[in-house]
Amino acid sequence: MFNFVLLMEKKLPYICPACAAPLWVHSLRCTRCDTEVTGSFPLPVLLQLTEEEQHFILNFVKCSGSLKVMAEQLGLSYPSVRNLLDDLIARLQTLQKQPGHSQ
Repeated sequence: MFNFVLLMEKKLPYICPACAAPLWVHSLRCTRCDTEVTGSFPLPVLLQLTEEEQHFILNFVKCSGSLKVMAEQLGLSYPSVRNLLDDLIARLQTLQKQPGHSQ
């Protein structure tokens, strides 16, 4: 009998579990020389997207921005993929309007 260990991938949280406010980065550390930078930095907008939204963007870029190709890969209609993209654009615009994010 084999024992399999499921490795859970750590995910970067971007929303406070207590109050649902956006999380900010407090410090960054170099793993090579141990230099640490501290401050208060907003997470980049793309890191604030869900894993599903990030995958959509990666696939969109890999498809050279072709919604037709994406629709074929996802097994969806072109209008459905267009709606997904429109929703993602609206979400990005909302995230960019949050305090601490430049336009």
